[in-house]
Amino acid sequence: MPPSARAPGPDLLRAVAIAWIMLYHLESHGLRLPGRLIAYGWMGVDLFFVLSGYLIGWQLLRPWALGTPPAWRPWWTQFMLRRALRILPAYGTVLALYVLLPASREAELMRPLWQFLTFTINVLPGAPEARAFSHAWSLCVEEHFYLLLPPVAWWLARRPAAGKTVAMALGVLLGGMLLRAWLWRQELAPLQGQGAYVGRFIALIYMPSPVRLDGLLMGVVLAVVRGFRPAWWAALMARGALLLGVGMAGLALAMWLLRGVPDFAGIVFGYPLLSCSLACVLAGCLSEQSWPGRWRVPGAAALATLAFSLYLTHKQVYHALDAYLGDALGGSPVLVFCLYNGAALLAAAALYWLVERPGLRLRTRLLAPVPVQGLQPSA
Repeated sequence: MPPSARAPGPDLLRAVAIAWIMLYHLESHGLRLPGRLIAYGWMGVDLFFVLSGYLIGWQLLRPWALGTPPAWRPWWTQFMLRRALRILPAYGTVLALYVLLPASREAELMRPLWQFLTFTINVLPGAPEARAFSHAWSLCVEEHFYLLLPPVAWWLARRPAAGKTVAMALGVLLGGMLLRAWLWRQELAPLQGQGAYVGRFIALIYMPSPVRLDGLLMGVVLAVVRGFRPAWWAALMARGALLLGVGMAGLALAMWLLRGVPDFAGIVFGYPLLSCSLACVLAGCLSEQSWPGRWRVPGAAALATLAFSLYLTHKQVYHALDAYLGDALGGSPVLVFCLYNGAALLAAAALYWLVERPGLRLRTRLLAPVPVQGLQPSA
Protein backbone atom coordinates (compact mmCIF):
# COMPACT_ATOMS: atom_id res chain seq x y z
CA MET A 1 0.00 0.00 0.00
CA PRO A 2 1.46 3.44 -0.83
CA PRO A 3 2.50 5.46 2.21
CA SER A 4 -0.23 8.06 1.64
CA ALA A 5 -3.03 5.57 1.10
CA ARG A 6 -5.96 5.48 3.46
CA ALA A 7 -6.43 2.07 5.00
CA PRO A 8 -10.06 0.98 4.53
CA GLY A 9 -10.33 -0.70 7.95
CA PRO A 10 -9.74 2.40 10.13
CA ASP A 11 -11.98 4.43 7.81
CA LEU A 12 -14.80 1.95 8.30
CA LEU A 13 -14.37 1.88 12.08
CA ARG A 14 -14.30 5.66 12.32
CA ALA A 15 -17.48 5.84 10.25
CA VAL A 16 -19.12 3.20 12.45
CA ALA A 17 -18.07 5.06 15.61
CA ILE A 18 -19.55 8.42 14.60
CA ALA A 19 -22.73 6.87 13.17
CA TRP A 20 -23.21 4.84 16.38
CA ILE A 21 -22.80 7.96 18.55
CA MET A 22 -25.17 10.03 16.42
CA LEU A 23 -27.91 7.39 16.47
CA TYR A 24 -27.51 7.08 20.23
CA HIS A 25 -28.03 10.82 20.67
CA LEU A 26 -30.85 10.89 18.13
CA GLU A 27 -32.95 8.64 20.34
CA SER A 28 -33.06 11.40 22.96
CA HIS A 29 -34.99 13.48 20.41
CA GLY A 30 -37.94 11.12 20.42
CA LEU A 31 -36.92 8.78 17.60
CA ARG A 32 -36.95 5.13 18.63
CA LEU A 33 -34.73 3.08 16.37
CA PRO A 34 -34.98 -0.70 15.99
CA GLY A 35 -32.38 -2.94 17.59
CA ARG A 36 -30.71 -2.94 20.99
CA LEU A 37 -27.28 -1.90 19.71
CA ILE A 38 -28.28 1.78 19.58
CA ALA A 39 -28.47 1.82 23.39
CA TYR A 40 -24.71 1.12 23.42
CA GLY A 41 -23.88 4.00 21.07
CA TRP A 42 -21.76 5.60 23.78
CA MET A 43 -19.25 2.84 23.01
CA GLY A 44 -18.47 4.69 19.80
CA VAL A 45 -16.39 7.05 21.93
CA ASP A 46 -14.36 4.09 23.21
CA LEU A 47 -13.84 2.99 19.62
CA PHE A 48 -12.48 6.46 18.85
CA PHE A 49 -10.14 6.12 21.83
CA VAL A 50 -8.74 2.81 20.55
CA LEU A 51 -8.28 4.26 17.06
CA SER A 52 -6.58 7.35 18.44
CA GLY A 53 -4.28 5.32 20.68
CA TYR A 54 -3.16 3.21 17.74
CA LEU A 55 -2.78 5.99 15.16
CA ILE A 56 -1.15 8.55 17.45
CA GLY A 57 0.96 5.90 19.16
CA TRP A 58 2.25 4.63 15.82
CA GLN A 59 2.95 8.18 14.67
CA LEU A 60 5.07 8.82 17.76
CA LEU A 61 6.85 5.45 17.92
CA ARG A 62 7.53 5.01 14.21
CA PRO A 63 10.90 6.87 14.21
CA TRP A 64 12.30 4.50 16.83
CA ALA A 65 10.83 1.49 15.06
CA LEU A 66 12.69 2.59 11.90
CA GLY A 67 15.92 3.18 13.82
CA THR A 68 15.88 6.98 13.37
CA PRO A 69 15.17 8.40 16.85
CA PRO A 70 14.51 12.16 16.74
CA ALA A 71 15.78 14.92 19.00
CA TRP A 72 13.36 15.61 21.84
CA ARG A 73 12.59 19.31 21.45
CA PRO A 74 11.71 19.52 17.71
CA TRP A 75 9.97 16.14 17.89
CA TRP A 76 7.79 17.16 20.84
CA THR A 77 7.16 20.67 19.44
CA GLN A 78 6.10 19.35 16.05
CA PHE A 79 3.83 16.76 17.61
CA MET A 80 2.03 19.31 19.80
CA LEU A 81 1.67 21.76 16.90
CA ARG A 82 0.23 19.03 14.72
CA ARG A 83 -2.31 18.16 17.40
CA ALA A 84 -3.19 21.82 17.98
CA LEU A 85 -3.77 22.52 14.29
CA ARG A 86 -5.82 19.34 14.04
CA ILE A 87 -8.11 19.97 17.01
CA LEU A 88 -8.27 23.65 17.91
CA PRO A 89 -9.65 25.37 14.77
CA ALA A 90 -12.86 23.30 14.59
CA TYR A 91 -13.18 22.95 18.36
CA GLY A 92 -12.69 26.69 18.90
CA THR A 93 -15.25 27.55 16.23
CA VAL A 94 -17.94 25.32 17.73
CA LEU A 95 -17.12 26.53 21.25
CA ALA A 96 -17.55 30.12 20.05
CA LEU A 97 -20.99 29.22 18.67
CA TYR A 98 -21.98 27.75 22.02
CA VAL A 99 -20.82 30.87 23.86
CA LEU A 100 -22.08 33.55 21.46
CA LEU A 101 -25.36 31.87 20.46
CA PRO A 102 -26.90 30.46 23.65
CA ALA A 103 -30.07 29.54 21.76
CA SER A 104 -28.09 26.98 19.77
CA ARG A 105 -27.22 24.96 22.88
CA GLU A 106 -28.83 21.59 23.43
CA ALA A 107 -29.09 22.51 27.14
CA GLU A 108 -29.64 25.88 28.75
CA LEU A 109 -26.67 25.84 31.10
CA MET A 110 -23.01 25.38 30.21
CA ARG A 111 -19.81 24.90 32.16
CA PRO A 112 -17.56 28.00 32.57
CA LEU A 113 -15.68 28.91 29.39
CA TRP A 114 -12.29 28.53 31.04
CA GLN A 115 -12.96 24.84 31.69
CA PHE A 116 -13.48 24.27 27.95
CA LEU A 117 -10.38 26.30 27.10
CA THR A 118 -8.26 24.30 29.54
CA PHE A 119 -9.86 20.94 28.67
CA THR A 120 -10.85 20.30 32.27
CA ILE A 121 -14.63 19.85 32.07
CA ASN A 122 -14.21 16.11 32.60
CA VAL A 123 -12.12 16.34 35.78
CA LEU A 124 -13.63 19.32 37.62
CA PRO A 125 -16.98 19.26 39.42
CA GLY A 126 -19.89 21.08 37.85
CA ALA A 127 -23.62 21.51 38.10
CA PRO A 128 -25.42 18.38 36.78
CA GLU A 129 -27.73 20.55 34.69
CA ALA A 130 -24.80 22.25 32.89
CA ARG A 131 -24.95 19.81 29.98
CA ALA A 132 -24.38 22.07 26.96
CA PHE A 133 -21.41 20.83 24.88
CA SER A 134 -20.87 18.12 27.48
CA HIS A 135 -19.68 15.74 24.77
CA ALA A 136 -16.42 17.73 24.74
CA TRP A 137 -15.39 15.55 27.69
CA SER A 138 -13.90 13.01 25.30
CA LEU A 139 -11.74 15.71 23.70
CA CYS A 140 -10.42 16.46 27.17
CA VAL A 141 -9.37 12.83 27.57
CA GLU A 142 -7.65 13.01 24.16
CA GLU A 143 -5.82 16.22 25.07
CA HIS A 144 -4.56 14.75 28.32
CA PHE A 145 -3.39 11.73 26.32
CA TYR A 146 -1.48 14.02 23.95
CA LEU A 147 0.31 15.58 26.91
CA LEU A 148 1.18 12.30 28.61
CA LEU A 149 2.13 10.01 25.73
CA PRO A 150 5.18 11.86 24.27
CA PRO A 151 7.30 11.82 27.46
CA VAL A 152 6.25 8.23 28.19
CA ALA A 153 7.07 7.16 24.62
CA TRP A 154 10.41 8.97 24.79
CA TRP A 155 11.31 7.29 28.07
CA LEU A 156 10.32 3.84 26.86
CA ALA A 157 11.84 4.08 23.38
CA ARG A 158 15.22 5.57 24.27
CA ARG A 159 16.24 2.37 26.07
CA PRO A 160 13.60 -0.12 24.99
CA ALA A 161 13.01 -3.09 27.23
CA ALA A 162 10.08 -5.47 27.11
CA GLY A 163 9.81 -5.62 30.90
CA LYS A 164 9.66 -1.84 31.23
CA THR A 165 6.99 -1.53 28.56
CA VAL A 166 4.85 -4.35 29.96
CA ALA A 167 5.14 -2.91 33.47
CA MET A 168 4.00 0.50 32.23
CA ALA A 169 1.03 -0.95 30.35
CA LEU A 170 -0.03 -3.14 33.28
CA GLY A 171 0.39 -0.20 35.64
CA VAL A 172 -2.00 1.95 33.60
CA LEU A 173 -4.50 -0.89 33.14
CA LEU A 174 -4.52 -2.17 36.73
CA GLY A 175 -4.26 1.34 38.15
CA GLY A 176 -7.44 2.33 36.33
CA MET A 177 -9.24 -0.80 37.51
CA LEU A 178 -8.19 -0.26 41.12
CA LEU A 179 -9.15 3.41 41.02
CA ARG A 180 -12.59 2.61 39.61
CA ALA A 181 -13.07 -0.11 42.24
CA TRP A 182 -12.15 2.30 45.03
CA LEU A 183 -14.42 5.04 43.66
CA TRP A 184 -17.31 2.62 43.35
CA ARG A 185 -17.00 1.36 46.91
CA GLN A 186 -16.44 4.79 48.43
CA GLU A 187 -18.79 6.95 46.35
CA LEU A 188 -21.26 4.83 44.37
CA ALA A 189 -22.10 1.78 46.46
CA PRO A 190 -23.91 3.88 49.12
CA LEU A 191 -26.05 5.43 46.35
CA GLN A 192 -27.21 2.25 44.62
CA GLY A 193 -30.92 2.38 43.92
CA GLN A 194 -31.03 6.17 44.33
CA GLY A 195 -31.43 8.80 41.64
CA ALA A 196 -28.06 10.36 42.48
CA TYR A 197 -26.22 7.18 41.40
CA VAL A 198 -26.29 8.02 37.68
CA GLY A 199 -24.93 11.54 38.12
CA ARG A 200 -22.11 10.40 40.38
CA PHE A 201 -21.29 7.55 38.00
CA ILE A 202 -20.93 9.97 35.08
CA ALA A 203 -18.88 12.46 37.10
CA LEU A 204 -16.54 9.94 38.75
CA ILE A 205 -16.32 6.96 36.40
CA TYR A 206 -17.52 7.77 32.91
CA MET A 207 -15.74 11.05 32.11
CA PRO A 208 -12.50 11.59 34.10
CA SER A 209 -9.29 10.87 32.21
CA PRO A 210 -7.51 8.81 34.91
CA VAL A 211 -10.22 6.13 34.77
CA ARG A 212 -10.82 6.23 30.99
CA LEU A 213 -7.38 5.39 29.59
CA ASP A 214 -8.18 1.74 28.75
CA GLY A 215 -9.05 2.34 25.09
CA LEU A 216 -6.11 4.65 24.41
CA LEU A 217 -3.81 2.16 26.12
CA MET A 218 -5.01 -0.76 24.01
CA GLY A 219 -4.50 1.26 20.85
CA VAL A 220 -0.96 2.19 21.89
CA VAL A 221 -0.22 -1.48 22.68
CA LEU A 222 -1.15 -2.34 19.09
CA ALA A 223 1.23 0.37 17.86
CA VAL A 224 4.03 -0.96 20.09
CA VAL A 225 3.56 -4.49 18.76
CA ARG A 226 3.57 -3.22 15.18
CA GLY A 227 6.76 -1.22 15.70
CA PHE A 228 8.86 -3.42 17.96
CA ARG A 229 7.54 -6.96 17.55
CA PRO A 230 7.18 -7.34 13.77
CA ALA A 231 6.90 -11.12 13.98
CA TRP A 232 4.00 -10.81 16.40
CA TRP A 233 2.40 -8.20 14.17
CA ALA A 234 2.73 -10.42 11.12
CA ALA A 235 1.09 -13.25 13.06
CA LEU A 236 -1.79 -10.97 14.01
CA MET A 237 -2.23 -9.71 10.46
CA ALA A 238 -2.36 -13.31 9.21
CA ARG A 239 -5.36 -13.95 11.46
CA GLY A 240 -7.62 -11.02 10.68
CA ALA A 241 -10.87 -12.98 10.54
CA LEU A 242 -10.10 -14.69 13.86
CA LEU A 243 -9.32 -11.35 15.50
CA LEU A 244 -12.63 -9.95 14.27
CA GLY A 245 -14.48 -12.93 15.70
CA VAL A 246 -12.73 -12.71 19.07
CA GLY A 247 -13.29 -8.96 19.18
CA MET A 248 -17.00 -9.22 18.42
CA ALA A 249 -17.45 -11.98 21.04
CA GLY A 250 -15.65 -9.85 23.63
CA LEU A 251 -17.75 -6.84 22.64
CA ALA A 252 -20.94 -8.81 23.24
CA LEU A 253 -19.73 -9.79 26.72
CA ALA A 254 -18.70 -6.18 27.47
CA MET A 255 -22.18 -5.01 26.46
CA TRP A 256 -23.66 -7.45 28.95
CA LEU A 257 -21.35 -6.24 31.74
CA LEU A 258 -21.96 -2.57 30.91
CA ARG A 259 -25.71 -2.77 30.36
CA GLY A 260 -27.81 0.02 31.84
CA VAL A 261 -25.91 1.91 34.51
CA PRO A 262 -22.98 -0.43 35.30
CA ASP A 263 -22.49 -2.02 38.72
CA PHE A 264 -19.17 -2.96 40.33
CA ALA A 265 -18.30 -5.75 37.86
CA GLY A 266 -19.05 -3.60 34.84
CA ILE A 267 -17.19 -0.58 36.18
CA VAL A 268 -14.06 -2.53 37.10
CA PHE A 269 -13.87 -5.19 34.39
CA GLY A 270 -16.24 -4.02 31.66
CA TYR A 271 -14.18 -1.08 30.40
CA PRO A 272 -10.89 -2.97 29.91
CA LEU A 273 -12.80 -5.84 28.28
CA LEU A 274 -14.54 -3.38 25.95
CA SER A 275 -11.25 -1.72 25.01
CA CYS A 276 -9.43 -5.01 24.48
CA SER A 277 -12.29 -6.26 22.30
CA LEU A 278 -12.31 -3.09 20.20
CA ALA A 279 -8.52 -3.38 19.81
CA CYS A 280 -9.02 -6.91 18.44
CA VAL A 281 -11.63 -5.55 16.03
CA LEU A 282 -9.22 -2.81 14.92
CA ALA A 283 -6.39 -5.30 14.41
CA GLY A 284 -8.75 -7.50 12.40
CA CYS A 285 -9.79 -4.54 10.25
CA LEU A 286 -6.13 -3.65 9.62
CA SER A 287 -5.45 -7.15 8.32
CA GLU A 288 -5.85 -7.79 4.61
CA GLN A 289 -6.98 -11.29 5.55
CA SER A 290 -10.34 -9.85 6.60
CA TRP A 291 -12.85 -8.22 4.31
CA PRO A 292 -12.76 -4.80 6.12
CA GLY A 293 -9.00 -4.74 5.54
CA ARG A 294 -9.39 -5.42 1.81
CA TRP A 295 -12.60 -3.77 0.66
CA ARG A 296 -13.74 -0.19 0.88
CA VAL A 297 -17.31 0.30 2.02
CA PRO A 298 -18.92 3.03 -0.14
CA GLY A 299 -19.28 6.25 1.84
CA ALA A 300 -17.13 5.11 4.77
CA ALA A 301 -14.15 7.28 3.83
CA ALA A 302 -16.33 10.38 3.43
CA LEU A 303 -18.05 9.78 6.77
CA ALA A 304 -14.69 9.13 8.42
CA THR A 305 -13.36 12.41 7.02
CA LEU A 306 -16.29 14.31 8.54
CA ALA A 307 -16.24 12.37 11.82
CA PHE A 308 -14.61 15.06 13.95
CA SER A 309 -16.82 17.85 12.64
CA LEU A 310 -19.88 15.62 13.02
CA TYR A 311 -18.97 14.83 16.60
CA LEU A 312 -18.63 18.51 17.45
CA THR A 313 -21.81 19.76 15.77
CA HIS A 314 -24.49 17.07 15.62
CA LYS A 315 -26.08 17.78 19.00
CA GLN A 316 -26.44 21.48 18.15
CA VAL A 317 -28.05 20.57 14.83
CA TYR A 318 -30.50 18.15 16.43
CA HIS A 319 -31.47 20.81 18.98
CA ALA A 320 -31.98 23.45 16.28
CA LEU A 321 -34.32 21.16 14.37
CA ASP A 322 -36.25 20.44 17.55
CA ALA A 323 -36.58 24.14 18.26
CA TYR A 324 -37.61 25.30 14.79
CA LEU A 325 -39.62 22.35 13.51
CA GLY A 326 -41.15 21.00 16.69
CA ASP A 327 -43.96 18.62 15.75
CA ALA A 328 -44.05 19.74 12.12
CA LEU A 329 -42.58 16.44 10.95
CA GLY A 330 -45.69 14.61 12.08
CA GLY A 331 -43.76 11.93 13.94
CA SER A 332 -42.58 10.21 10.75
CA PRO A 333 -39.54 8.15 11.84
CA VAL A 334 -38.09 7.95 8.33
CA LEU A 335 -38.47 11.69 7.75
CA VAL A 336 -36.99 12.53 11.16
CA PHE A 337 -34.06 10.17 10.58
CA CYS A 338 -33.27 11.57 7.13
CA LEU A 339 -33.76 15.23 7.99
CA TYR A 340 -31.84 15.23 11.26
CA ASN A 341 -28.87 13.28 9.93
CA GLY A 342 -28.89 15.08 6.58
CA ALA A 343 -28.77 18.44 8.36
CA ALA A 344 -25.98 17.17 10.62
CA LEU A 345 -23.97 16.08 7.58
CA LEU A 346 -24.44 19.49 5.93
CA ALA A 347 -23.35 21.36 9.06
CA ALA A 348 -20.33 19.09 9.50
CA ALA A 349 -19.37 19.49 5.84
CA ALA A 350 -19.51 23.28 6.23
CA LEU A 351 -17.32 23.15 9.34
CA TYR A 352 -14.90 20.79 7.63
CA TRP A 353 -14.48 22.80 4.42
CA LEU A 354 -14.49 26.24 6.04
CA VAL A 355 -12.45 25.57 9.17
CA GLU A 356 -11.09 22.06 9.65
CA ARG A 357 -9.60 21.56 6.19
CA PRO A 358 -7.87 24.99 6.09
CA GLY A 359 -6.33 24.15 9.46
CA LEU A 360 -5.02 20.88 8.06
CA ARG A 361 -3.62 22.65 5.02
CA LEU A 362 -1.88 25.16 7.26
CA ARG A 363 -0.42 22.26 9.22
CA THR A 364 0.90 20.71 6.02
CA ARG A 365 2.58 23.98 5.03
CA LEU A 366 4.13 24.61 8.43
CA LEU A 367 5.15 21.12 9.48
CA ALA A 368 6.85 18.18 7.88
CA PRO A 369 4.42 15.44 6.76
CA VAL A 370 4.20 12.17 8.67
CA PRO A 371 4.22 9.41 6.04
CA VAL A 372 2.64 6.61 8.03
CA GLN A 373 0.97 3.70 6.28
CA GLY A 374 -2.63 3.38 7.35
CA LEU A 375 -2.61 6.73 9.20
CA GLN A 376 -5.39 9.03 8.08
CA PRO A 377 -4.08 12.28 6.57
CA SER A 378 -6.25 14.23 9.03
CA ALA A 379 -5.12 12.34 12.14
